[in-house]
Amino acid sequence: MRGRAPSAPTKPRGADYYPDPVGGNAVRIIPLGGAEEVGRNCFAVEVGATGDIIVLDAGFQFVSEDGSGPGVDYLLPNTRYLEHNQDRVRGVIITHGHLDHIGGIPFLLPRFGTPPIYTQRLTSVMIQRRQEEFPDVPRPEMVEVEVGQTVTIGSTKVKFFPVTHSIPDSMGVSIMTPQGNVVVTGDLKLEHDGTTPSEHEQKTWGDIGKDKNIFFIADSTNAERDGFSIPEKRVNDTLENIVKTVNGRLIIGTFASQFERMVRIIQIAEKLGKKIVTEGRSIKNNIEIAQMTGLLKMDKDTIIPAQDIGDYPPDKILILCTGAQGEQFAALMRIATNQHKYITLNSRDTIVLSSSVIPGNEISVQTLKDNLYRHDITLIHYRSSDVHSTGHGNAGELVWINQQVGAKFFMPYYGYHSMLRCHARAVEQAGRPKDTIVIPDNGMVIDVEDGERLNIHKQKVPASAMVVDGFTIGDIQEVVIRDRQALSKDGMFVIVVSVNMKTGKLRKSPDIMSRGFVYLRESQALLNEARLLIKKTVEDSTRGMNPIDLDYVKNNLADVMSGFLFARTNKAPLVLPMVIGM
Repeated sequence: MRGRAPSAPTKPRGADYYPDPVGGNAVRIIPLGGAEEVGRNCFAVEVGATGDIIVLDAGFQFVSEDGSGPGVDYLLPNTRYLEHNQDRVRGVIITHGHLDHIGGIPFLLPRFGTPPIYTQRLTSVMIQRRQEEFPDVPRPEMVEVEVGQTVTIGSTKVKFFPVTHSIPDSMGVSIMTPQGNVVVTGDLKLEHDGTTPSEHEQKTWGDIGKDKNIFFIADSTNAERDGFSIPEKRVNDTLENIVKTVNGRLIIGTFASQFERMVRIIQIAEKLGKKIVTEGRSIKNNIEIAQMTGLLKMDKDTIIPAQDIGDYPPDKILILCTGAQGEQFAALMRIATNQHKYITLNSRDTIVLSSSVIPGNEISVQTLKDNLYRHDITLIHYRSSDVHSTGHGNAGELVWINQQVGAKFFMPYYGYHSMLRCHARAVEQAGRPKDTIVIPDNGMVIDVEDGERLNIHKQKVPASAMVVDGFTIGDIQEVVIRDRQALSKDGMFVIVVSVNMKTGKLRKSPDIMSRGFVYLRESQALLNEARLLIKKTVEDSTRGMNPIDLDYVKNNLADVMSGFLFARTNKAPLVLPMVIGM
């Protein structure tokens, strides 16, 4: 969806739960998305002493390929609680520039008053560049902050601190309340040597631990992995060695959001006299942003257009492209399936997949690898070489951070429920009391009272995912999604009948159309039986009826034919009867 304003905010429903504002010295935390999935990160912190509500992140989640949301573009956090309280929402803090943290901004913020956004320079540029795709959407005020800085949002002081992630200008947040600080990590890992955090990390987290911290919210994405993650330096060294030693063309597929890695690859290639071809809109866009913000400086002739590849020896060409997750229309899949206009693979090519497999993308990545190997290329990926490091800390890193912060209460966040559970178990085994850990669901209302007690409400605020579906933004309409799932699984069976409104008899034999259910030419016996049953059902339904109720006839016909088709075929197509009175 580009260039269109979001649909109007949904009116609160009577059955929705909207607790009274938290009062006194209490602090309220409400996850609105990101506590049961990887993506659509968004939660609210309400400070009782000031009445301020501060929102952290506004991301979206890509729809999985399991058919759970056919036709849906992506999923959004539910903002009805924020809409209900928009007069108290003072600002939105964006921890970093990945789409699962910024992707929902054009869709969500207008729904609760378009409050100002507080974030660092690179993230600000990324948000503003993305806003250009939505010219009809009100643009929020951008307040650029720096780590180490303290600002006042509404009447609440907020301090920002640096964190290590796979994109520059990532930051954590300390929200200062009379009870103590609510500390939020955003996505993060540690800079470390073996299992020893760097001096920079030790100072950052040591300083945070000196404050009085009442509530700690931390990234859980890699909590299921023990120990410490691979340092990014090792990845850079591996990639530099590959760029130096590979004969023939080198194609590197990576996430466009891996700014530092992308910049490092370009710098290495330029130093070795290689020309770079960029393929993929997001990579081209992010290279421009890296240049605008001073992260990347290079000669203007280092990047060449794809059509000029033939003008240079193969070992002087490096292609940097999107699509390492096997996306159907991304650059790498088009290259792999011979659909690229200028790039054709051969046995001298080396391809590096500098990314891990995102959960849910296993099948598409395997398809990509199979298609690449059909060209007899050399393939290097994260399981065979250190060509990728996660941006999320493993359990050992998360436990160390938790101990440094030393907060009274802890909430694992950013991840599937299994990730949150593993995170909670890791810190509990390291000594944190179990009764100080809150494992959240989306919509859970968590009050910290007087810095000493947790009050978790029995009811939840609205938390069902909202969807972007074409030009529509709103709650998932279960009937629509269910119909799409039925269509994608067993197809449709359309019946058109004409009924004499005086006699209730059919005027002619029913017309039947089918898509994705059975091949009609080879199912004549089934169709003949179906026509007889349709005629009988309609005429039985209208017998003695005056006047004839066509809606009743239609509903009865749908029920009877659904049962008949399932009994005969063990399939459940979407049955659509059209009953016309004449």
